[in-house]
Amino acid sequence: MSDITAPSVAAPSGRPKLDAPMGAGTAVLFLGLLAAGLLYAGYSLYHDVTAVDSHPTAVLPFILLGVALFIALGFEFVNGFHDTANAVATVIYTNSLNPHVAVMWSGLWNFLGVLLSTGAVAFGIISLLPVELILQVGSSAGFAMVFALLIAAIIWNLGTWALGLPASSSHTLIGSIIGVGVANAMMRGQDGTAGVDWSKATEIGWSLLLSPMVGFFAAALLLLSLKVLVRNPALYNEPKPGVAPPLWIRALLILTCTGVSFAHGSNDGQKGMGLIMLILIGVVPTAYALNRSLPDNEVELYQQTSTAAAKVIADKASGYSIIGDPRPVVSAYISRHELTGGTYPALSLLVQDLGDQVKKYGSIDKVPSAAVGNTRNDMYLASEAIRVLLKDKQNELTADEVAVLKGFKASLDSATKFIPLWVKVSVAIALGLGTMVGWRRIVVTVGEKIGKTHLTYAQGASAELVAMSTIFAADTYGLPVSTTHVLSSGVAGTMAANRSGLQLSTIRNLALAWVLTLPAAIMLSATLFYVFRHIF
Repeated sequence: MSDITAPSVAAPSGRPKLDAPMGAGTAVLFLGLLAAGLLYAGYSLYHDVTAVDSHPTAVLPFILLGVALFIALGFEFVNGFHDTANAVATVIYTNSLNPHVAVMWSGLWNFLGVLLSTGAVAFGIISLLPVELILQVGSSAGFAMVFALLIAAIIWNLGTWALGLPASSSHTLIGSIIGVGVANAMMRGQDGTAGVDWSKATEIGWSLLLSPMVGFFAAALLLLSLKVLVRNPALYNEPKPGVAPPLWIRALLILTCTGVSFAHGSNDGQKGMGLIMLILIGVVPTAYALNRSLPDNEVELYQQTSTAAAKVIADKASGYSIIGDPRPVVSAYISRHELTGGTYPALSLLVQDLGDQVKKYGSIDKVPSAAVGNTRNDMYLASEAIRVLLKDKQNELTADEVAVLKGFKASLDSATKFIPLWVKVSVAIALGLGTMVGWRRIVVTVGEKIGKTHLTYAQGASAELVAMSTIFAADTYGLPVSTTHVLSSGVAGTMAANRSGLQLSTIRNLALAWVLTLPAAIMLSATLFYVFRHIF
């Protein structure tokens, strides 16, 4: 989100001082965090690689790894321009916190949100990518995919920021992933719609579409409820310039700022983490393809769930047989969502093979370097196939069979879907530093250019409470949402409920960005993928 030009209403007289330069101490802290993050990431990467006796045989893949990690962290840094500082607008415009203190406080809680995130959103994003590219992410096609979608997202985010159009980083990244999928399918001679998991895309699309509407109406309803339940005039009056609000109001506003910051870090930070893990799996599979730190009880649980799932799937495959490699059939099912006579037999053979592999090696951490990539790919295929199968209305599974397959999928995911601490720390620092650089434009937009009157305490608290709740709910279900649109729509809802009036130029720009982001990101990433496939 960013600055919007030519507002029809002058800035409020009580506007806080936003132009104070960054102090020397802040600048030192900024550079120190950047250096510490780079050193920690570099050391952790070196330690992880050498710990598994993985010695590079070629330099180029590791150069590409460094470039890809830099671009992925750059995406999170730019994400900070658009989204993160939404949390501080209300505390700044209500004089609850000094602008620089508010930004530092928000950055801290964004950092903690990333560190304590579940990873569900990260791997939900990955599920949108074409399965054949995920399986060969370390190849030229895999690098072309990662570079295309990240660079397209960065270009669109920076472009809209420079032109004064608020845009959603979530929308941008989803569009970039869809563009890569469409381009990949067309380059393989398939229909463009075959390259995207449209059921997952639709699920994410609904979350992105509905969350701003929830923000608008829920914030409006909450403000109207406050007016009935809390009859304190101070809540609904314009803050006096330079005067802090009453203590209890100030505490509420700081609490909501904290909650939105934490929730944003927990949700948005995961998008970069998922892509970084994809890069690491492709370049250094021996260190990152499988979770070698699983405790013994997890390995035992995997063997139990594997045996139970193999029986369920084998029963469904009764009467059929498959000759040769089952993986193409399973991959086709994941891509097309078409249950055929060969689906269960192929999946049964794959699950049995997985069980044999783990039994042969004894445990996941003992899978040899030469086999770890194949084992990980087989686990990923089985997990994604079961995910699609559980949503398939044709599967006719009983409740007990569903429970068995869910348990097996959870065991597979614990072995393949993990995020090292250093990746979380790196993303957290990139997101927080982006906020510290670009926060002014976002704050001015939210605080001055949505409604025609100054933001009141009740309006700020209502918008923040709804944004915090919406983002936490989305994080719980593994769905990405746009902090920009949830928070700004919440402010707009409170302005409408208060009959304060809305600045139509801002609403028009929000709608314009909403409409253009997906198609523009799709076109950009598809074009870049085509170009990179011919370069690599």
